[in-house]
Amino acid sequence: MPRLHVLAACLALLPAACRTAPERIGDFAATEPAPLPTAAAGDGAIYHAGHDLPLFENSVARRVGDVLTITLAEKTRASKSATTNTSKKTKADLPGPTLAGAPVTANGIEILDAALDHSSTFEGSGDSAQSNQLSGSITVTVARRLPNGNLLVRGQKWMTLNQGREYVRIQGIVRPVDIAPDNSVPSYRVADAQIEYGSQGVLAAANSKSLLARFFDSKWMPF
Repeated sequence: MPRLHVLAACLALLPAACRTAPERIGDFAATEPAPLPTAAAGDGAIYHAGHDLPLFENSVARRVGDVLTITLAEKTRASKSATTNTSKKTKADLPGPTLAGAPVTANGIEILDAALDHSSTFEGSGDSAQSNQLSGSITVTVARRLPNGNLLVRGQKWMTLNQGREYVRIQGIVRPVDIAPDNSVPSYRVADAQIEYGSQGVLAAANSKSLLARFFDSKWMPF
């Protein structure tokens, strides 16, 4: 009886084991700005140490911890088709041996001769199409300022809905010259962009295959 209880407990935990957490791309926690330097002299009415802003520059992200809005404008479409037709024919005649200059016969029929005739054909075709679209916006923080002045940004947005949570994560490198005056940049101008969209909760678990189903649908199954 104790073994039956252990087996029942393992079967009950099997669906929970199939729900794997989404893969994280680095640490998406908000990056805090660096500590302000100690002012060597008292601040004036215009200049404030640690909060300097050039008079001829816009108030856009440029330091570690600054926020930046990324406009998601991702749209991809791919299609592929292939058609293959092959054919092969082989024919060979092997005459029989001769005896005293004449073929070997039996009852007037030539024997010991052979003929080979073979043909094969193959036809194959395949089509594949895929399209993806992601739109919206997400505000991230500057995680690091690279030596050439480019900004490494990353961030995430979580939205709790009725039966689950949806998230958007992004990480990449932004050039300061690509930042618009409203402190935004389109996602197609983010270099080495890693964008992740997914969900957690009851609906996400219901739409995912169980462990056994994924095993029987894997490429290792011979059937």
